[in-house]
Amino acid sequence: MREHDSYGSTTMRGKRRKFDDDDPTFVKRGRIEPALQEDPDLPEEGDRWSTWDGALHGPEPRPDWVRTEYGAVDTELGMLKTGKEADVFLVRRAIPGTDKISMLAAKRYRDGDHRMFHRDAGYLEGRRVRRSREMRAMNNRTAFGKEMISGQWAMAEFGALGRLWEIGQESGLVCVPYPVQLVGTELMMEFIGDWETGEAAPRLAQVRADPDRLADLWRQMTDALSVLARAQVAHGDLSPYNTMVHDGRLVMIDLPQIVDVIANPRGGEFIARDVRNVASWFRSRGLTIDEDELIERLHFEAGLR
Repeated sequence: MREHDSYGSTTMRGKRRKFDDDDPTFVKRGRIEPALQEDPDLPEEGDRWSTWDGALHGPEPRPDWVRTEYGAVDTELGMLKTGKEADVFLVRRAIPGTDKISMLAAKRYRDGDHRMFHRDAGYLEGRRVRRSREMRAMNNRTAFGKEMISGQWAMAEFGALGRLWEIGQESGLVCVPYPVQLVGTELMMEFIGDWETGEAAPRLAQVRADPDRLADLWRQMTDALSVLARAQVAHGDLSPYNTMVHDGRLVMIDLPQIVDVIANPRGGEFIARDVRNVASWFRSRGLTIDEDELIERLHFEAGLR
C-alpha cells in the first residue's frame, strides 16, 4: 500500500499565529522558486541533485519507488504545511528522461532563531545526550542548545518512523509514511496522497464516516495504540489532526515528540492523553468508548502496571 501525507494554511488571530497543526483545512502554497540556473553545478532539469548520497537512509528492504540513483534530481513543488516546529514541502525526485519518480514530503525543522518550541520540556524528559555541555545548552535554551533540540526532534521522528514502518510491515496494525532519508534537520518521507495530482489524503478530523466505518477506524486506532504501547512509546501529541485516512487505512504522522514511556517519568500520562484526545473525537460522533479501560490495558502492555 502507498500511504500518503496531508497539510494546510497559516493565518493570524490577534497576536497568536495559527499553524496548519491547528487547522483541518488544506491550502496548497505556491511553488518555491528554484536556485538560479546559471550555477554550473545544478542539473539541467529540476532544482538540485538528489541529496540521497550522504544521508541517513530508511529501513530495508526499501519500497521499490525509493529513488537511490546518483543521477536523480529534486524539484520543489511548493509548501505543503506550516507547523510549530517545522515546515513541510512537496518534492518530486525523478530520473530525468524516465518515468522513475517518487513524491516526497520534505520536513524542515526550524533553526534555533526561528522555530517555536512547543512544550519541549515534558517531551525531552528521558532523552539524554552524552556530553554534559550539550545537555546544559539544551536545558538553558542557548542558541547552540536550540540547534541540538532541533536535531533531536528530526532524529527522533526519523527513528520512530523507521521503527513503526518495520512493525507495520510485519503486523499490518500500524501505518506511517516510509522515512526515505535524513540530512541534518531535513527529514524526507513518503508523501501521503495522490502522486498524480499532489492532493493530500484527508486528516481524520475531515472524515465523515457512517457507524460501521467509524467503528473500523476506531479499531485501527486501538490496534495502532497497542503497537506503540508494546514498543514502550507514546505518540505524545496524537489527535485527529495528525492522523490521516488513506484508502480506508489510518496513517499516523507527526512523530517528533515520540515519548519513551519507560525512561520518561510522565510516560503513563502521555499514553492517557493520546487516548483521550482521539477518543473524544470518536465519542462526539456517536461511538461508545470506554477510554479508562483502554488506558489501563495500554499501561499494562507498555509494562507500566
